[in-house]
Amino acid sequence: MSDPRITSSIFTRGAVDLSTLRGPAPASTRPGTPPQGGPSNGAPGAPTGGATAIVDVTEATIQSDVLERSMATPVVVFFGAAGFPESDEFAPVLERLNAEGGGSWVLARVDVQENPRIAQMFRVQGIPMVYAVVGGQPVDAFSGVVPEAQLRQWIQAVLKAGGVTVAEPEDPRLDEADDALMSGDLDAAEQAYRKILADAPADAAATAGLAQVGVARRVAGADPATALAAAESAPDDVAAQLLAADIEVLSGLAEQAYARLVGLVRRTAGEDRETVRQHLVSLFSIAGPDDPAVASARRALASALF
Repeated sequence: MSDPRITSSIFTRGAVDLSTLRGPAPASTRPGTPPQGGPSNGAPGAPTGGATAIVDVTEATIQSDVLERSMATPVVVFFGAAGFPESDEFAPVLERLNAEGGGSWVLARVDVQENPRIAQMFRVQGIPMVYAVVGGQPVDAFSGVVPEAQLRQWIQAVLKAGGVTVAEPEDPRLDEADDALMSGDLDAAEQAYRKILADAPADAAATAGLAQVGVARRVAGADPATALAAAESAPDDVAAQLLAADIEVLSGLAEQAYARLVGLVRRTAGEDRETVRQHLVSLFSIAGPDDPAVASARRALASALF
């Protein structure tokens, strides 16, 4: 769950000792008191709207707003300060994701200039810095600005650590990419999917979308009936078989396409075989690894290869 730039030694037992910050919380900040609004920049101050769970933390409120809250709800502690560009840039992203979370986690903002002792206790070396606190203890952290897709994954991991199950919100960039694909703007769709994958290389939806762009480009201008007939008359013609498989996938005959290419893998060798294998794997990504037909075809492919 940890960002690779943070060493695990920070999280060894006792490395971050919050016990000295515990103390009686003022009545206005005891649990049950509605959180006060905060800024949409890098430090506390201005009000925020919407269904957010955001608090501005001081030494007087850290027990109630962070330690006690984290016993029931994961708390993400943001260390920043107004006037620092990266802090000003990153704070609104956290606030927007918090609003999307619908109260599943609390965003606790700490102005390091106003609260240097809290920053010292968390061993903050630079800003922005973000900690996750679950069950009264820090469990993970990262420093600096990270891509939004990576931040979403990190927050999901924090929620999982806190025993919270929530549906991950759709990435709006996927909707834009899908719309471009459906409208036939393949260049825009490819660019949008590749941008998502640059931030999150394992994003299955973007991988599937990019594979669909490839299929759409390859079948452009082809007559399905003619292409399938050509493949039928030339079973060992690699180009003809690949085009036929693409057409079958777009026609809802994915299992037939998989079987076609697995058979071709068995009949080819060298570069031709590798070309067919890679093509088949790209078609698998459109359906996803949980598709039963893909699982069956993967077993057949493994048997054909080995």
